[in-house]
Amino acid sequence: MTEELFREDAALDDCEARIVALGETGVQLDRTVFYPLGGGQAGDRGELRLADGRVLQIADTRKGAAPGEIVHVPAPGQEELLAVLAVGQPVTARIDRARRARHMRFHTATHLLCALVPHPVDGCSITADSARLDFHMTDPLDKEALTAGLARLVAGAHPVRHRWISEAELDANPGLVRSMSVQPPRGLGRVRVLEIEGVDLQPCGGTHVANTADIGAVVVTKIEKKSAQTRRVVLGFA
Repeated sequence: MTEELFREDAALDDCEARIVALGETGVQLDRTVFYPLGGGQAGDRGELRLADGRVLQIADTRKGAAPGEIVHVPAPGQEELLAVLAVGQPVTARIDRARRARHMRFHTATHLLCALVPHPVDGCSITADSARLDFHMTDPLDKEALTAGLARLVAGAHPVRHRWISEAELDANPGLVRSMSVQPPRGLGRVRVLEIEGVDLQPCGGTHVANTADIGAVVVTKIEKKSAQTRRVVLGFA
């Protein structure tokens, strides 16, 4: 199982780690700052720097076959460097901070959107270029009104923090779960919840900014009717 440093501190850019497994899919470390694809958020990119200064470029991060495994997927064309890697080898893992920062800003913005649109979510995507939420609803949505609402919540400078609750606490408060398509992971005895003070509280394992003011100017770029009961809201940076 990989120690997931990003769960407690999304501001970490790098960490010292050791290789614990190598395979066709990529490199596994004993600890990492790389976020794996999940919960709608894209996996991190970055690099693994060896002790001799050579650098393995990481193109993506995915969850492994077993619970708790995280696989760092190398960019193509690095076969020579991959051939010298070995279990136990120390590396410095460093994410692409600029790309991660955009993920964090967009992901936090989607939580603000959930506060503005009080309907279940049945789809989500967060990349460095845009974010979207699919709401299970039939009512029309107003692009300008939502953009204004987001601006108000961003300007409100609401603190953003996470904490852990027991699975029993989650079961006692089923309304905390907004997503219809992705359920919080079970079996660990606890669930990570994200709280935007005075705005939103729901289970989430993603990375976020520390304050809504850190999101910056974000706008609703598109609203689509994806089906009779689905409205898609797409966000972009102004």
